[in-house]
Amino acid sequence: MTNQELDQLAINTIRTLSMDAVQQAKSGHPGTPMALAPLVYTIWNRVMHFDPLDPIWPNRDRFVLSNGHASMLLWSVLHLTGTRAVNAEYERLGRPSVSLDDIRHFRQLDSKAPGHPEYHWVSGVETTTGPLGQGVAVSVGMAIAQKWLARRYNRPGFDVFDYHIYAVCGDGCMMEGVASEAASLAGHLGLDNLCWVYDNNHITIEGNTSITFTEDIAARFLGYGWNVLRVGDANDIDRIEHALEVFRQTKGRPTFLILDSHIGYGSPHRQDTAEAHGEPLGDDEIRLVKRAYGWPEDAKFLVPDGVREHFAAGVGARGAEARRRWTELLAAYRAKYPELATEIDQMQRRELPAGWDRNLPVFPADPKGIAGRDASGKALNVLAQNIPWFLGGSADLGPSNKTTLKYEGAGDFQADTPGGKNLHFGIREHAMAAIVNGMSLSKLRPFGATFFIFSDYARPAIRLSALMELPTLFIFTHDAMGDGEDGPTHQPVEHLVSLRAIPGLVVLRPGDANEVVECYRTIMQLRHQPAVMVLSRQPLPTLDRSKYAPASGAARGAYVLADAPGGKPEVILIATGSEVSLAVEAHEQLLAEGVRSRVVSMPSWDIFDRQPPAYRDGVLPPSVKARVAVEQGSTLGWDRYVGASGRVVGMKTFGASAPLKELQKKYGFEPNRVAATAKELLEKK
Repeated sequence: MTNQELDQLAINTIRTLSMDAVQQAKSGHPGTPMALAPLVYTIWNRVMHFDPLDPIWPNRDRFVLSNGHASMLLWSVLHLTGTRAVNAEYERLGRPSVSLDDIRHFRQLDSKAPGHPEYHWVSGVETTTGPLGQGVAVSVGMAIAQKWLARRYNRPGFDVFDYHIYAVCGDGCMMEGVASEAASLAGHLGLDNLCWVYDNNHITIEGNTSITFTEDIAARFLGYGWNVLRVGDANDIDRIEHALEVFRQTKGRPTFLILDSHIGYGSPHRQDTAEAHGEPLGDDEIRLVKRAYGWPEDAKFLVPDGVREHFAAGVGARGAEARRRWTELLAAYRAKYPELATEIDQMQRRELPAGWDRNLPVFPADPKGIAGRDASGKALNVLAQNIPWFLGGSADLGPSNKTTLKYEGAGDFQADTPGGKNLHFGIREHAMAAIVNGMSLSKLRPFGATFFIFSDYARPAIRLSALMELPTLFIFTHDAMGDGEDGPTHQPVEHLVSLRAIPGLVVLRPGDANEVVECYRTIMQLRHQPAVMVLSRQPLPTLDRSKYAPASGAARGAYVLADAPGGKPEVILIATGSEVSLAVEAHEQLLAEGVRSRVVSMPSWDIFDRQPPAYRDGVLPPSVKARVAVEQGSTLGWDRYVGASGRVVGMKTFGASAPLKELQKKYGFEPNRVAATAKELLEKK
């Protein structure tokens, strides 16, 4: 059999596996895998540097399937290339990442061939995709990471990081705003290591794209500053390969490759139909298509002889040789640059360098205090100096979020200075969060920041960060009503509870400057969980830790900050963030009136809920039913801590435009109101 015949046999194997899997599952999208099989075959077997035996080799090329509904493309190619599984501790397991049995159980419980690509579930998947636009936006983060890694670690004769990123996308990705945000930034940064391949098939679920999407997309990407290429026939693998070679030779611009295709390509009866995109083909149609391919009509999940061997001779041999050369290069690099090589090792294992938390600030007691955002800025500048691969920026709000890294040598990440650690995302919150995910997937420790109210714009990518179990960091300032005069459009009310609702996301709202530092100390040790820091705009009193409990208690999510004499309270005041000092004032007022109260600072529900029952009961004794929670946010969820007998001083409406003190008075965030609420509960007893 000639190589050309083997190419076509491999392509049709991807197609038929996809058809059979969707038909057996009675669910899925066969059309796009059938149309794009030649493209994915070409990228993997002719172009990419990827070693199936070591799918986490640091200098591998990255493949992102942004139109994740076509996941059978990925499951087919991961199976046919023999890609091996890796566990969460980065151990190579030797077994297949995706078995033929997994494909037979496509979209079924526990199959390694789920409905959309899942990063932490299947080795060889570079990012979870499915929400359209997310994959291409994440790929920009991957491209930024490669540029940063190359600038920091490459040396003359030692190109340790020189990989490329290939992202496949469709009309849906192009319509989603997050893709536009990300493409705009990628063009500005001149990310010439990045190639998006656009499946131009003119079909979405509702029908032909002419009903909604008639823009000149080539002109759009030219306007972004991309190199735009076109291949008019999605079956022409030689032209596809040539276009990808042009991409790799293009400097100073990312590449946008428009690939003209037809949904269900290869089916003589159902080309250009939405049904072929979103539904199984049916047994009769599958037989007709297989007959057109010269395939045994009744064979299911057939992998003909020679196909696996053809992939082994292509991507397998090329990837193994590339990894072998890289491993030898790294050994020589380690001998010449041992400290840099150690950094690479630690980064790949998501470890932290020795002394990563040295010199973190300790703030003296001060009734006037310091804003949470200012304390955060001081901590970030220390951490960024101690952890070389810790970097990030804001969605055009660095001076206000206090996220700018100001130490000598920090620098700005731009096209001509890719080693800078200050990223400027522009007013692009959604893309920023996705880009942060892409950087984290590349093993950097990135952060992104904006006002808390605009976490709404970043939320889809934050959710994916939790789903992927990435140690990303999102810093949100202006956490409540501290920017009073800006009014309800800028005052977050429901945001805390909505982020707390995301499984696996650690949400922290520290109560003073020293709690801010302790929260960062906790966050940086997370290896498989994202974190959100919610910080005040206004100064918060820095508590006297010789009088009150040490801020290190924040590491347990909640702790007894101030207690009744003898440690036997009759009422408990629970607070977060800017309301902690308010609760302390109410506590002192109650003590003066002979009421035994306890103050619990609870910066993180998530962390506290993971503590042993004995610790939780020690902080919130079940016998003490009189409890008051104080937080400038929605009251939803607080009943889990205050119980049926408790009260919540919180927000049940949106805010208002007024100075902060007036807002605090209007909504009850004053010490005497909190103390009065506590006494009312005790009277009811």
